[in-house]
Amino acid sequence: MGESSVKTLVTRTDLSSPSLPDSATAESSRPGSGRGALLERLRTPRRPRIWFEILLIAVSYWTYSLIRNAVPEQKAAALRNADWIWSVERSLGLAFEESVNHAVDSVTWLIVGMNYYYATLHFVVTIGVLVWIYRRHPGRYAATRFVLFATTGVALVGYYLYPLAPPRLMNGQNFIDTVLVHHTWGSMASGNLKNMSNQYAAMPSMHIGWSLWCGLTIFAIASAPWARILGLLYPMATLVVIVATANHFWLDAVGGMICLAFGYAVTYAWYGSLPHRLPQLPQDDSPHPAMAYLKTRFSSS
Repeated sequence: MGESSVKTLVTRTDLSSPSLPDSATAESSRPGSGRGALLERLRTPRRPRIWFEILLIAVSYWTYSLIRNAVPEQKAAALRNADWIWSVERSLGLAFEESVNHAVDSVTWLIVGMNYYYATLHFVVTIGVLVWIYRRHPGRYAATRFVLFATTGVALVGYYLYPLAPPRLMNGQNFIDTVLVHHTWGSMASGNLKNMSNQYAAMPSMHIGWSLWCGLTIFAIASAPWARILGLLYPMATLVVIVATANHFWLDAVGGMICLAFGYAVTYAWYGSLPHRLPQLPQDDSPHPAMAYLKTRFSSS
């Protein structure tokens, strides 16, 4: 066979076995284009959008309040459950709520301050921590927010399944409703506002659930020692406040902690990590590999 025949055969062989177009090859090798790509994209931290976050938080809190207040106020069951909780605490030798309530109420400036603490910091500190994470740690924001939402969501189940009267509404006990006695604006479940809120949704305590979420988030992420210390002190102070104002039993606080543990477990299952272990900045904030390479070359030269 001559040289010209060999060249013709090679040419025909190349034409009969076309390779994949570049675009198809690129598409097949693109990361995340296969199975599970949607879940991978959902789990990947992204920079949050402020308008979406404001809308999401507003709608979520409205829904939470609507569902919480729509739970039937089963007064008889709530009072029975409160009597049972109180008897359990007494059998454990830890029924100290009434003593704390009376002791703090004897110091007017202290109990008035606690009334306002109970009414305001629950929202102010929680929103403040969300804003801080949003601005300074956007890569951890979605997971941190997810913990809060999951914690609050499971608390709604507790309100429905286990109606519980707060100590100040118990029959035959000597608890003081500090908001009514001192005429302060300190609780949606007291005074003229009591008809706007379910008074028998004491278990679990979201004052503890949210404050502990704030404290752990600050402790895990903040770099300043004083901030980390304040983060730990905040849920402790909240526990004293909810007991002193007779809005919760200490066992309600345990319920709030269990809900928070559930929130962290669900978040870990979804993201494969705890929020504080995720990157501080989302992936879309990272420099392009080519730009990072050029920056390294020029800085070293």
